This record gives sequence, C-alpha cells and structure tokens, in this order.
Amino acid sequence: MVSHLRFAGQLCKLYAPSLNQVRHLNLLECHSKVLLQNYGVNVQKFVIIEDPQEAKDLQNKFRVDEYAVKAQILAGGRGKGHFNTGFKGGVHITKDVSKVQPIIQQMLGNKLITKQTPKEGIEVKKVMIAESVDITRETYFSILMDRGWNGPVIMASPAGGMDIEKVAEETPHLIKTFPVDIFEGVTPEIATDVALFLNFEGDMREKAATEIKRLYDLFLNVDATQVEINPLAETSDGQVVSVDAKINFDDNANFRQKAIFQLDDKSETDPQEVKAAENNLNYIRLDGNIGCMVNGAGLAMATLDIIKLHGGQPANFLDVGGGVNESQVHKAFEILTSDPNVKSILVNVFGGIVNCATIANGIINATKSLKLTVPLVVRLEGTNVTAARKLLQESNLPITYAGDLDEAALKVVKTVK
Repeated sequence: MVSHLRFAGQLCKLYAPSLNQVRHLNLLECHSKVLLQNYGVNVQKFVIIEDPQEAKDLQNKFRVDEYAVKAQILAGGRGKGHFNTGFKGGVHITKDVSKVQPIIQQMLGNKLITKQTPKEGIEVKKVMIAESVDITRETYFSILMDRGWNGPVIMASPAGGMDIEKVAEETPHLIKTFPVDIFEGVTPEIATDVALFLNFEGDMREKAATEIKRLYDLFLNVDATQVEINPLAETSDGQVVSVDAKINFDDNANFRQKAIFQLDDKSETDPQEVKAAENNLNYIRLDGNIGCMVNGAGLAMATLDIIKLHGGQPANFLDVGGGVNESQVHKAFEILTSDPNVKSILVNVFGGIVNCATIANGIINATKSLKLTVPLVVRLEGTNVTAARKLLQESNLPITYAGDLDEAALKVVKTVK
C-alpha cells in the first residue's frame, strides 16, 4: 500500500486540490470520536446535533464550562472557513450557553467553504457540540500504513495544531517516524519513546503512552489505513486528550467493518467518483479538458505528467486496474464523457495482466453506444496488442493511434489546442 501522506501529497501538489478527496471512507469528526471512545481513548464530552431544536434545553442536557461548536463536514480548515450566507467560522467557542443554538442555526443547512472544499462549499448537516478543553500544549500523532516500512508506522511531532505538511517543509527535525512491527504491535517501549519525543514529562508521559497504545489498538481493530490526531493535547488539568481526529479505512475490509462503512456519507463525494467505485474503478476529477483512461496508478500518474509536459491539462485520474472487463471499459467511458469539460480522450494501456483485445472491444462498444463526439487517441501495448489494433482498425471508427506514450500525449494535446 502506498503511503497515504506521500501519495496524496504528491498528487495534490502536482494536479489539483480536489485530490484531497481520494475516494476512501472518511468519517465525520463526530463519528471518529465515537470510535475513539469505544477503544478507551480520552476525548472531550460531546453531543451531535442535526436540528437546532435539539439544542434548546442544552443547559440541562449537556452542561459544561465552555462549549466548542463545530460544523461537521469532510474537510479541514473549518475554523478559518466561512458560510455561503457570510457567517464566519465553522468552529466557535463560547461560555454562554444561550449563544449555542443561534450558532447552530447559522451552520445547519448552509454551505461551509474552506481551503479544502469545492468553491461552492459543502452543506452542513450535523454539528458537534463538545466540551472545550483548556489546552496548554499541542502535539501531532498519526499511525499509517507505509510501504517503505512494510507495515504501520507512527508519525509524531511536538509541533501539533498545524498542517503537518508545513512542519515537514519548514522544520523537518520536528517530525519523527517510528516503525511498528506488525506482529509485536506498539510495545510499552515504543509508546514511551513516542511520548518522550512529543515532550510529555512526568506523569503525563505515562498517560500519553497509554493513549498511544489505545490508538494503535483502534488502528488495528478497525482496519484503518490512517489514524490522525491533531492535536493530541496536554490540558491544564493534567489530561492527554485527542481533540481532533481523522480516520481512513481499508476499503477491502468492508466485509469486516460493516457498521463503520454504513456511516459513509457519499453526499459530499463527486457522484462520478461514487459511480466509479461501484464499478471497481479509481476515478478522481481534475481541472483540465483531456480525459484519461489508464490501467495502473503508476502509469496513470505518468500519463498525467506527460500531458502536462506537452502543455495539456488532464481532466481526471482514471485507473481501470488489472482485472478490467469490457463492461468496466464502457462504464469508464460513460464517466469520462459525463464531464462537460472533457474535450478529448486519451486511452493509454500497457497490457500485462490486462488483455489489450478486451480494452479494444470495450472502446469499440462504448464509442458506438455513447456516440462519442470528442477526439479519441489510443495507445496500446502488451498482451494481445496485435489483435487489439486489428479490431480497432477494422471498426472504421475515428480513432487516432499512437505508437508510444510521448506520441499519444502530443497528439491528444493538439486536439484541444
């Protein structure tokens, strides 16, 4: 499995902010907090509100010294965001319980816009009211699967409460990676070493180590690919609290984690990404006008790179995978052509596991049934490629052929200039 931070980070920098929304099951913060609680992780007290009337008698139902009112969407930067109504901030702190309900009314049903949302924002359907904690120090803690270490690693930094990418760029010495043996798990020694690096001292170090072990238990038992706590905070009353959490899950564990996967809210996801996932395709919409259908994530990224190198702009990342059939090729073309920004399509397939003839038949059927009107450039190589090329040539369809990827990229870019 490719490191989520490295893979997603590289894609985001190269292509588009929308790649932050790679199709994985992501839980709202409030749902993540419930999971944390189930594994004994220390979190603030909280309630989930879906109707402002539910906050009417909050003083009796949920009494705390200070309230944190947080809009629940699958995007970061909520505190600095703004609503389509002009209301500022997706996170508000107040000691006055009478102000909580009006804040909720400003949030629910309106769209919150942050640096990680689409331009139009995302509608807020849930608000979490949590006990505000007096944070004296913030740290960063995450567990993720990393191919480089052949298993899970802990990534930690004493510089919490900010973007870990910024910490890595400006102060890399403040980030440390701790590999975890999948058979031994997080031992007391590892947990203590991490707590020490995070600058927890005295009794707080033991409390932090306990939280770290509980977070790893969660990571393992829910089939997570990433558990990110930012901040893992030290409070004025001597507690270690997971204040904000993000959890990503292994899609292949759906059969084991049915209750968790039922929490997936697809309403915030591009409908075409949902449709692609339903057909075992990997699709991400980008900002360009050249639709791409490729087999294999590495080849897909290389294709996107070479299109940009020749002055074009890819409209999507679409990987049909190694076990693709004709029906999936047809679905892939449906998804590509449903994007009005797509003015040309490039198919780049290297047939190892994939039979090029299967791809060719899929292209022919899709082109005919969808009455394809945009230019189509095809580069095929590998298993059964001679038969595939013959099928395409005898179809008498307006297809431009290319002998290699560089030629294919040049030809497709010319069609949109």
